Amino acid sequence: MTDTQRDIVSAGFSLALIAVTAFVMQRFFLPLVWAGILCVATWPLYLRVRAALGQRTIIAAAVLTLAFACIFIIPVLFGVAQAAREVPVLANFVVHANTDGLPVPDWVAHIPLAGSAIGDWWQATLSQPHGLGHFFAGSAVGGFHSARDMLKVLGADVFHRLVDFGLAFLCLFFFYKDGEALTRQITAVGSHFLRPERWGRYAQKIPTAIRATVNGLVLVGLAEGVLIGFAYAIAGLPSPALWAFATGILAIIPFGAPLAYLCAAALLVFQGNVGAAIGVAAWGTVVLFVADHFVRPGMIGNATRLPFLAVLFGILGGVETLGLVGLFIGPVVMVLFVTLWYEANVFDKVAPVKTGANTPASPAAPERTQ
Repeated sequence: MTDTQRDIVSAGFSLALIAVTAFVMQRFFLPLVWAGILCVATWPLYLRVRAALGQRTIIAAAVLTLAFACIFIIPVLFGVAQAAREVPVLANFVVHANTDGLPVPDWVAHIPLAGSAIGDWWQATLSQPHGLGHFFAGSAVGGFHSARDMLKVLGADVFHRLVDFGLAFLCLFFFYKDGEALTRQITAVGSHFLRPERWGRYAQKIPTAIRATVNGLVLVGLAEGVLIGFAYAIAGLPSPALWAFATGILAIIPFGAPLAYLCAAALLVFQGNVGAAIGVAAWGTVVLFVADHFVRPGMIGNATRLPFLAVLFGILGGVETLGLVGLFIGPVVMVLFVTLWYEANVFDKVAPVKTGANTPASPAAPERTQ
């Protein structure tokens, strides 16, 4: 066997091994990615904690992992406990509304201009038996026959999410513990396939992009939830803390907060408190406008030196293609692409080569700057 044939077989073996490993590990892709994002975003904090604990790596990794587990899991458990009290009532309401029809509320007739048309549409669709199921055609609502079915599906989904949470925090512990060795190994592999200086230029962009995205999405989203939560409390909305928590989670996704505060406003309207509903909707719109158009792009764009459109398309495109984890992967991809774009457009100006009178001048190949 020649050296060329041996190289082809070796490359084929490597690719096959990578493909099989990816197939086996596909179930754990999301927990690994979430753990990696959280590890990179909080690595400076881990270094400070490890230094405070006398460079005890395992203890520092365990302390920080448990701290983040409490920060994430305790609010989730609180929200689940609060929602569990409401889910049976909500499930029965949805089932009965789908089976018997949902009567037209009195306040619909008082809607300016469109009240009559909305009332006629409601009467023709939602007020009819199984009208709610037809309205949500294509979703699972129409297929449920009892509240027990709804709770069973919801419980299975929550269980899978909790398993993913546990695996993510288990991976986070080992990423903290072996992070420096893993970084050296990744650097060695990257430098092997790319020039070391080029690999370094790309590698240093990734942590910056992840930390900026976490700050710009998570922190700003939670701040939106707190600010809009004050409006919930002032308006007299039931369980304002739970509504504020849901708003903060949805606000992590750009333009996701309106789903929460508009539902809260609709609930207030349903209770007859139209003025409070208008106040909640107006305040939520103001907070959302300032956060999504000024604070969030500034935090991400200034740290990563990305244009506004690149930040916006990276976030929205990541969510569209990869789901929630795409919120953080999308901006990283855009940072690497913009780095490649700038790298491809930075050339030294080379003087044209002098040629004879009858020989056309040929342009010199530009030399790429490092």
